[in-house]
Amino acid sequence: MTEQQWTIAQASALTGLPESTLRYWERIRLVSSVTRDRSSGHRRYSEDDIDTLDTLGNLRAVGMSVADMRRYLAARRRGDAAAGEQKALFRAHAQRLAEEIEVLELRRRYLELKVRYWAAREAGDLDGSAVIADLIRPLIDRVNLKETT
Repeated sequence: MTEQQWTIAQASALTGLPESTLRYWERIRLVSSVTRDRSSGHRRYSEDDIDTLDTLGNLRAVGMSVADMRRYLAARRRGDAAAGEQKALFRAHAQRLAEEIEVLELRRRYLELKVRYWAAREAGDLDGSAVIADLIRPLIDRVNLKETT
């Protein structure tokens, strides 16, 4: 019995990933070379290929870098023996996301204060706008500090 194989269009539909992404990941060797049809030269994706693409799509969806996706796949080939590495990889990525969220929250707070500042100016409340301006400076300093670390 022959193993099921899919064209790039079918693999794209199954995984929800654009064909261009599938080609790119193959070109940069994130995924191993996909089998080619002998007569047409077209890509033919196996069940294992589809599983790998699904996994990579999930990692991409959570913002994992290509370098970390490579590390994940290398460790995945070693199975449970690499569980500690996988845990560390995901922990580090979660920490990076937490830091990004913190920066985004500071930016959002800055924008809220700017809205309040300009609302006060629009209303002619110079004293209120001065109080808000005093809150903005340390906040933007924290944003700048977070972005440089």
